[in-house]
Amino acid sequence: MRKLMIPVLVVTLALMLMSLFVIPEGERGIVIRFGRVLKDNNEIARIYEPGLHFKMPMFDSVKTLDARIQTMDGRSDRFVTSEKKDVIIDTYVKWRIEDFGQFYLATGGGNTLTAETLLERKVTDVLRSEIGSREIKQIVSGPRNKDVLPTDINSEEVTTEAAKEALEIDGERDIIMANVLTGTSASAAGDLGVEIVDFRMKKINLPDNISDSIYKRMRAERESVARKHRSQGREKAEVIRAQAELEVATTLAVADRTARVTRGTADAKSAKIYSDAYSKDPEFFSFLRSLRAYEKSFSSKSDMLVLDPNSEFFQYMNNAKGLPAK
Repeated sequence: MRKLMIPVLVVTLALMLMSLFVIPEGERGIVIRFGRVLKDNNEIARIYEPGLHFKMPMFDSVKTLDARIQTMDGRSDRFVTSEKKDVIIDTYVKWRIEDFGQFYLATGGGNTLTAETLLERKVTDVLRSEIGSREIKQIVSGPRNKDVLPTDINSEEVTTEAAKEALEIDGERDIIMANVLTGTSASAAGDLGVEIVDFRMKKINLPDNISDSIYKRMRAERESVARKHRSQGREKAEVIRAQAELEVATTLAVADRTARVTRGTADAKSAKIYSDAYSKDPEFFSFLRSLRAYEKSFSSKSDMLVLDPNSEFFQYMNNAKGLPAK
């Protein structure tokens, strides 16, 4: 009897250990019994939270599934716009398991790679539909600062239209991502048992031929704007230069007129002073003028004058009183 107790205890202990299982933190477990997922009374898969749990040994197997948010970094793919032009878009999807039983069945035993392959196909189909209904400029235009809008310095109406267009293009990419998220959430939840948390377009590239044509068009547009600004600058420069020349001419004319008036007034005062002085003593004034004439005439030794000594020019040399020679 004692010999049988030891094997019984060993078998009992083994069965107890086989009936225990642990679900790690961040994961959820489901029990597979005879190839089927164990469900509750309401036909929903029984989910085991992190911790210690029991199962039927030898008949039940436990499958642990990651309950955390997963990141599916999709490969870059080529899409066609409504203008029949290609764009290369790189995306990623944040997802997590919502219905663990459905996920287990849909992915062939909880295979994450299979789930991402099926999910990527759904996302790509919806995204292809969204890209195909839009023009290339609506897709490649990135988010802009809405406080800085395109303006035209000559027209308020053009400014308003450009601002509206900028705001429309600004939100177009967000609309595309929201539509993809909404369009794939329902089918992903029903078919795969997963919840799509977020969808983003990381990078949008253009094929080389399209990039070259767009760059050439952008360069031509910028050159046109530059020529317009240069012509406007030259026009303003001419206006400023003409105004400056007019101000200079006006200032010079006013200064010349003021100088002439001042000079005329001074000459008149000088003539009046000479006249007053001459009228007080005409003889002295005549003598003073003769002395000045002598000074200027005989200041240079190289000059030679041929004059009659009895001429009126030498009247003050011949006579102290300046009487004419007899």
